[in-house]
Amino acid sequence: MVGITGAPAAWAQGQSWPARPVRLVVNFSPGSSPDVLARAISVPLSQALGQPVVVDNRAGASGMIGADLVAKAPPDGYTLLMTAGSTITTNPFIYPKMAYDTEKDLVPVAAAARLALFLDIRPNLPVKNFKEFLAYVKANPGKLSYGSAGNATGLHLAGEMLKSQAGVDAVHVPYKGASPALQDLLAGQIDFYFDPGIALRHVRDGKLRMLGVAAKHRSSAFPDVPTLDEMGLKGFDAGTTHGFYAPAGTPADIVVKLNREINKTLTQPQVLAQIANIGADATPLTPQQFAAVMADDSRRYGAVIKERNIKAD
Repeated sequence: MVGITGAPAAWAQGQSWPARPVRLVVNFSPGSSPDVLARAISVPLSQALGQPVVVDNRAGASGMIGADLVAKAPPDGYTLLMTAGSTITTNPFIYPKMAYDTEKDLVPVAAAARLALFLDIRPNLPVKNFKEFLAYVKANPGKLSYGSAGNATGLHLAGEMLKSQAGVDAVHVPYKGASPALQDLLAGQIDFYFDPGIALRHVRDGKLRMLGVAAKHRSSAFPDVPTLDEMGLKGFDAGTTHGFYAPAGTPADIVVKLNREINKTLTQPQVLAQIANIGADATPLTPQQFAAVMADDSRRYGAVIKERNIKAD
């Protein structure tokens, strides 16, 4: 991702921004975690900017349709992208011939939230905790199955990270989305699943059991549930940061203003409540800090994709 421009003309241009509505492209479908975050933040952001921030869902091709639209938009601050971290951290490794370059064509504006994945199992699996779960999988190589939202998705990568790091074998069952995988886990058709936050109510209702958090830190939604790192898989992190991007060349002061106002929204109770509902934590960062987080995630996921020879459908 490129840096922020700072020419005097750019600073002058930004003084009157925004003078009309801002288009916020979400490159995933309505109801997805990027969409939830975009809609939660767009309301107070509209109030802060004095212009409507209009959410526009442009899903498809693993987020590349919406991202390409923004990458090729005029760099005037009126077209922004809200995306899942995978658009930046994994797509370049899975799809080497993309129509845009995430490093050159998009500039980081602001992080929104860090999403953890939660390791959930069917309730009748004969284990009580993560230690017993690993022992059970090791004792039954290739007999247990885990679901994902599809090949090369974050849920798939988390499962492969677990297999690699713990030295276990389990069958990957790809679905067309996270929800169908969840339904089969609830029905007992698969044994475990890395939940992106959509199964939390089922955990609370006792229909599923959560064994751990697949991230660097515990989740504020389940503060008593330890991370996989705490339970022996050192450095295990399948978390991802969703955030805002602008076309490369967007004036520096517009990026700075957006970053400041988005970070302010991340302190508002109604926004924090919606972030918590998807099992995420708000991440107010500078553009530079945000870029560093994404670079670290890219290195980690790129290594997993290469090691496990992961391919898209």
